[in-house]
Amino acid sequence: MTQMIDWNTLPREFVREGIERCGFRGENVIMVMNWVQPRIQVRPHKHDFEQIAICVQGRMNYHVGDEVFEMTPGCIVRVPAHTMHYVEPIGDEVALNLDVFSPIRDDYRHLVEYQAAEFKD
Repeated sequence: MTQMIDWNTLPREFVREGIERCGFRGENVIMVMNWVQPRIQVRPHKHDFEQIAICVQGRMNYHVGDEVFEMTPGCIVRVPAHTMHYVEPIGDEVALNLDVFSPIRDDYRHLVEYQAAEFKD
């Protein structure tokens, strides 16, 4: 079954002050849209899997290891597994950051429960 979803109609999960997200999945991939408010408290972190981050709206500094990438809409950065990283919005506009993970992160499966009938896992 093929499905089209509008990010703006999905319920958003409140992550913490200044960050909300929702998700959409395929067979072996999950995409997570993040709404990131200006002047959030940054939280450097790392995890055991690779991540692709795409700037959809706004401007942000994306910190990956010791490097900082100024991202504008259309910019993409790869975050290798086990690498410290975080996003820092620039300016007063809400930044939209789309993260892509494959395989699907188990800790994000709750974001795509609305698609459960489409997949067997």
